[in-house]
Amino acid sequence: MNDPVNRTMLLVDIERFSDRDDVEQAFLRRMLYDVVDRTMERAGIDETLRLRADQGDSVMEFIDPNVSVPQLLRSVVSELPAQLRAVNRMASSAAQMRLRAVVATGFIALDERGIWVGSDLNHACRLLDADLLRAALRERPGDVALCVSQSVYAGIVRHDHPGIPAEEFHEAILATKNGPLPAWLLGPVPAPGQAAAVPGAAAGAARTPVPDASGERPGPAGGAQAGPSGGGPACAPAPVAAPAAQPPAGVHFTGGAPVFGGSFVMGDQHGVSGGRVVGDVVMGGAGGAPAGPGG
Repeated sequence: MNDPVNRTMLLVDIERFSDRDDVEQAFLRRMLYDVVDRTMERAGIDETLRLRADQGDSVMEFIDPNVSVPQLLRSVVSELPAQLRAVNRMASSAAQMRLRAVVATGFIALDERGIWVGSDLNHACRLLDADLLRAALRERPGDVALCVSQSVYAGIVRHDHPGIPAEEFHEAILATKNGPLPAWLLGPVPAPGQAAAVPGAAAGAARTPVPDASGERPGPAGGAQAGPSGGGPACAPAPVAAPAAQPPAGVHFTGGAPVFGGSFVMGDQHGVSGGRVVGDVVMGGAGGAPAGPGG
């Protein structure tokens, strides 16, 4: 592994990239490169002063330490959203994109396989992937959510350089798998509880079958699955549990086959709907079926 070198890091990630099909993903990657390249050009950063690492749905730029960090940050704050708006205006709804961005500094090294590694890079990646930054982008009226590391805030942002609105950066503690990580968000910090909200989570929970009062579970297509008692077929409507009450006069429960208005009802039955029951109703009974009308 090579010796670590100091670099300014810009990480940019496309929101909900995996939700797109292959053609849309290929288009979005090209657009992401164009937006980042133009942002760097507007900052006056030549290609020879930066190295790029492709992460599929995101891109990482490692910028020479001789490049002014305020110069880079000014471009990320103003030019990145402007370039993205220009792209989205000309794109179909399926080809539009929103971005999460992180600016950080630190030491990185190139390992034997040509991959950039380092603790400072790990921290920057965790900022980019943090739920709080994702929630901030969901709440933003614009298409970019920007976060800077503690070192960038302390060394650059808080000094209120021209084009870097220090008063608009707000401190936040981001939850990561390695513990809390301080960072500074451009714009309001999401309300408590918003960072844990994941698009589609509620829909996923709604797909979990929940037993109703009858003990049956909704089937995948809106029918019903057999409940714990192993009742009717999966597509049978769930019976509604009736409140406990004394049977009305003329109804007798004595076993056997019930008769409704002179017609026998045989076998397992799980509900009666769409009709009218007339005449005496006898559940079983001694002496067989009752006589018909006038009998």
